[in-house]
Amino acid sequence: MPHIELGNDLPGITGLMAYRPETAGPLNALAEVLLRGPSSLTRGERELIAAYVSSLNQCGFCTASHAAFAAAQLPEGMELVDQVRDDPDGAPVSAKLKALLRIAALVQADARTVTADDVAAARKEGATDVEIHDTVLIAAAFCMYNRYVDGLAATAPENPAVYEFAAQRIVEHGYLGPSR
Repeated sequence: MPHIELGNDLPGITGLMAYRPETAGPLNALAEVLLRGPSSLTRGERELIAAYVSSLNQCGFCTASHAAFAAAQLPEGMELVDQVRDDPDGAPVSAKLKALLRIAALVQADARTVTADDVAAARKEGATDVEIHDTVLIAAAFCMYNRYVDGLAATAPENPAVYEFAAQRIVEHGYLGPSR
């Protein structure tokens, strides 16, 4: 049960955003740009970074949501998402994505620990400066989103079908599309 009365029964961040639409707009706009805007990283890869950071933060709602969103946009589906969450270095993703996931994990734990060597390693694997920038911002933003959801004790459905349904909406309409 959320720590405050939201006036709705919507789960996770959707209930929080319905409670404060004034803050929902900029938060959704940021997610739209980072996760769906033009990028050399696929939408699935960017959602995978969001799911990975959310799992490191142990945010159940955001992990389940963005894992479903990533799976819906990656040919390998949830199997790959689970592999990355369990062992990003051993997962069957590109060396570039592994390097970006390492940076995302550093940002999640303590952003000050990202070094020039970490950035150079990502560049060596083919990451562009924009990809590195966006990875850092995705990781930082999801630390915020995760803390928003968990700090207000937003509810998280147990049924995976809820997240799969939401994934279809995000894939079709994005974060600025029809209301949840």
